[in-house]
Amino acid sequence: MADQTKKVLIVEDDEGFRAILEKSFEGSDLGTITAGDGEEGLEKAKAENPDLILLDIMMPKMDGIQMAKKLKEAGINSPIIYLTNVNDDRRISEAMEISGANVDYIVKTDMRIGEIIERVKNRLSPKNPI
Repeated sequence: MADQTKKVLIVEDDEGFRAILEKSFEGSDLGTITAGDGEEGLEKAKAENPDLILLDIMMPKMDGIQMAKKLKEAGINSPIIYLTNVNDDRRISEAMEISGANVDYIVKTDMRIGEIIERVKNRLSPKNPI
């Protein structure tokens, strides 16, 4: 029987926060793949075809907005939930515009980890597509 576990790609440069997110998904019916920057995230997205991407906007090497553009160019249309520490309306608007309807965002300082996990689960539920 094929593995039906949905995969979430976590692209986050803050190692501690990335580890907390990954650990928080343990015990759920969701598998995780992690990356520490946009370049690594893009490679993993191409290789793994995740069901959803949690994508930090502000990262070294390649930021989340650039990664989203490259995902689109590569034909990868996984839904994205952007993560940001800054409530920067211009950057958030730019990120949302690139990703179209398959997008949402979370200001990290406004949500608890459990709420982020629930948001991901809700987005992956067949009843609640992005």
